[in-house]
Amino acid sequence: MLVALIARDKPDSLEIRKANRDAHLAYIEATGVVTQAGPLIVDGGMAGSLVILDVPDLAAAEAWAADDPYAKAGLFGSVELVEWKKVIG
Repeated sequence: MLVALIARDKPDSLEIRKANRDAHLAYIEATGVVTQAGPLIVDGGMAGSLVILDVPDLAAAEAWAADDPYAKAGLFGSVELVEWKKVIG
């Protein structure tokens, strides 16, 4: 199942994002369940993340989200996991 992870950064957290970026990208590569990912941009700056996961179920998406180095570092103010259906692309 495809799941969209929509995470919003806490205010003034760019340094947390930058300090944990390499670990976050390594986690994405190591887990092999991310089909698309990138930062959310607000007013020209990074303000969150959109990650599309291909996982067996919502519990697997929740586990992936909890183990993400960004989440462990306290980057996100909110995280939403929503089943997603790819139609175009």
